[in-house]
Amino acid sequence: MPPHSHSAGGVGPPSLGTVLICLLVALFRPVRPCPPPCLCSSDGTTVDCGGGALTSLPPLRLLPAGSRILLLPNNKLASLGAWAFVNLSSIEELDLSNNYLDHLPAGLFRDMSNLTKLSLHNNSLTVMDRDLFQGLGGLRNLDLSLNGLASVPLGLLDELHGLRWLSLAGNRLVGLERAAFEPLAHLQHLELGHNPWECDCNLREFKHWMEWLLYRGGKVDAMECTLPKDLRGRDIRRVPVEMFNYCLQMEDENGGGDGARGAPPCGRAGVSPSGSPPVPAGDDASSNAGAGVEAPAECVRARYRPVSVRRAIGTVVIAGVVCGIVCIMMVAAAAYGCIYASVMAKYQRELKKRQPLMGDADADGDDREEKHISSVA
Repeated sequence: MPPHSHSAGGVGPPSLGTVLICLLVALFRPVRPCPPPCLCSSDGTTVDCGGGALTSLPPLRLLPAGSRILLLPNNKLASLGAWAFVNLSSIEELDLSNNYLDHLPAGLFRDMSNLTKLSLHNNSLTVMDRDLFQGLGGLRNLDLSLNGLASVPLGLLDELHGLRWLSLAGNRLVGLERAAFEPLAHLQHLELGHNPWECDCNLREFKHWMEWLLYRGGKVDAMECTLPKDLRGRDIRRVPVEMFNYCLQMEDENGGGDGARGAPPCGRAGVSPSGSPPVPAGDDASSNAGAGVEAPAECVRARYRPVSVRRAIGTVVIAGVVCGIVCIMMVAAAAYGCIYASVMAKYQRELKKRQPLMGDADADGDDREEKHISSVA
């Protein structure tokens, strides 16, 4: 057999040109980008930049095109620029937990329109701009626990119509505004534990909203009071709403107050992010509409409900049942009295008719007895 011939059906060794081509393809094959020092999954959907003691964000422009999850926990991030997450519309989950963030600029997440889960757990946030979550209409989970939040500003949650899970546990909240939570029509789970709640008149309206959330099947964790002393340690969910009735009496005694305390939710004037003074709710409708102020006081009184729906319905039902029973008893007593009086009157008439007859019978009996005695004698 000639030196370079092959057996039937056999395959010869690859030529030198074929080997070189394979090496060049392997050498110059495009590599999926990944921002250092992050680790990217093989399919590029998850980018893990956690635990790297980062003080600034990695070059996020190098994220793979199909990235869905961006993890940045356990770093040393203290601040973020207003355009830190620009052009990251593909990200669906963002984890910024366990950092040193103390301020987040307005509209920080505006370009993350597909974000469904955001965690800011265990940072140093004490205040939040009302436009922080602008553009996050699809957000489902929001974790703000273990921060230093003392309030939830009106308007912060207005665009989060699809939010289903929210945690505000472990902050410094003493009270909450009902109007701040009314846009959360689909909320199912709310965590409020480990806050120094003051269960006074300022928390009354939020308690009513919370009862509505529980009524439609939502869940709220323990919300223990720290003040006043007689309610310390009690879960406000178990405190009857009647204990807040004195708030209404106080408002009546004060002539309705100035609207700053215990005012119905939509009666509060809008406050601008810059902290400018609120516009009075009594201004004309056109000026209110232009300034983005809440509805006028007439609308407020229509929406105001001092008691929960369940208790109102229960009170009406119980009052109706009691009134019905009392009316039935009164009718029965009156009918019994009439029947008894009629029977007694008839009995008296019959008795009077029979008395003369009974007297005649007795006289005849006496005569017969005397005649009998005389005959015997």
